[in-house]
Amino acid sequence: MTTNPIKKIVLAYSGGLDTSVIVPWLKENYPGAEVICFVANIGQNDDLTGIEAKALASGAAKCIVKDLREEFAKDYLYKLVQSSAIYERRYLLGTSIARPLIATHQVRVAEAEGADAVAHGCTGKGNDQVRFELTFTALNPRLKVIAPWRESAWHIRSREDALDYAKAHNVPVSATLKSIYSRDSNLWHLSHEGGILESPATEPEERMFQLSASPEKAPDEPEYVSIQFEQGEAVAVNEQAMSPLQVINTLNRLGSKHGIGRVDLVENRLVGMKSRGVYETPGGTLLSAAHRELESLCLDRDTLHYKDVIAQRYAELVYYGQWYTPLRVALQAFVDQTQLHVSGHVRLKLYKGNVIVAGRTSPYSLYREDFATFGKEDVYDQSDAQGFITLFGLPMKVNALLNLGGDGNHFKEPDYSKFKRD
Repeated sequence: MTTNPIKKIVLAYSGGLDTSVIVPWLKENYPGAEVICFVANIGQNDDLTGIEAKALASGAAKCIVKDLREEFAKDYLYKLVQSSAIYERRYLLGTSIARPLIATHQVRVAEAEGADAVAHGCTGKGNDQVRFELTFTALNPRLKVIAPWRESAWHIRSREDALDYAKAHNVPVSATLKSIYSRDSNLWHLSHEGGILESPATEPEERMFQLSASPEKAPDEPEYVSIQFEQGEAVAVNEQAMSPLQVINTLNRLGSKHGIGRVDLVENRLVGMKSRGVYETPGGTLLSAAHRELESLCLDRDTLHYKDVIAQRYAELVYYGQWYTPLRVALQAFVDQTQLHVSGHVRLKLYKGNVIVAGRTSPYSLYREDFATFGKEDVYDQSDAQGFITLFGLPMKVNALLNLGGDGNHFKEPDYSKFKRD
């Protein structure tokens, strides 16, 4: 299949049906190549017990498992929260943010093992192929990338095809019936696609959800949670000091219990099509809400408003797989600077799918009661507002004077009828 025979391939391996059959497929289509399976533990719901034995039984020469949960929490998810990045208004980027982490360690394993190729099981119509391969390119462009789903020799197009291939090659698989949903799970979220969700007009069925209680069946009594931040990083929940991983796990349990973090979204994929996904992000929803409220106290107006502008671009970079780009690194430096005084406590009330702010405090708060109180006159002279308004409105006044007409109309709305569709 290639003029330069591949000697060693590191495969991003999950232990599921698709990546299990990729192991013998790689050996069959790249004769003489040694296949090493790499498994990243990023808090997915899958039981990783026995995954090494399964990989070896599938034909792999070696299986390397790395626990990346703490790194995922601190160096990726916390940065995401600090940036305020949300893709297309609602998606908290659970799948997107995990891919550069997995691909980074896949490259490191490839380098340590002397491999000359890396492989993944992403399809040719999704976002993940881009996220993996841009990371490979950024870190080691000399590695050959193998994407079986895009190769002409790949004839596995259905669950049944994969099961038949596994049986023919003595690959141990436990899968028999396919779920109607395609799912991705990690520490941050659980996503659902496919099945009845392919119709945007169809309401998700309750039995689809696996992390969160339905708001209707959530507890009838609200529950309060206090989150403490230091320089934009959550360091304690309910006054108990925790690591980033412990914070997210704790908030996941609380949010799930109260039906928090469900999002039903029609999004624009990077590859140019729209798709519909339903996401469960209970802990991330709580952490993002608390961080946003603390920033409202600690950031000045201009910084906060500009941070909102770059948050959208940051979200696009993450969604597009551009984690290792000069722009993302530069934006990160800006975000890091904004977080120096984002410290304090935020109290949230959780009730039947709702996150209600119950208070926020900070030693660096820019909120001054003596300035904000309407009844005080010693710190703010209300008569100063007249001159401010005059200067602030000066461009509008000049424009009005230039356009002053005999009919008394200073400003006219544009005629939008010419823009109507036929």
